[in-house]
Amino acid sequence: MKASEMRDKTLDQLDDELVKMKKEQFSLRFQKASGQLENVARVRQVRRDIARIKTVARQKSLGGAK
Repeated sequence: MKASEMRDKTLDQLDDELVKMKKEQFSLRFQKASGQLENVARVRQVRRDIARIKTVARQKSLGGAK
């Protein structure tokens, strides 16, 4: 998901999305540990999406959102 798409969401929606991404990250880590992970690039994508969500949420909470 792009940062521009995230900026259109409210803080509550961003929090929901963050929870969803954290669950996916946990699932991917579990799959990796058990040797069942096929798409290893998804781990990186999810980690970066989490960072984007946190960044946009922080900007909104500080009132600096464009």
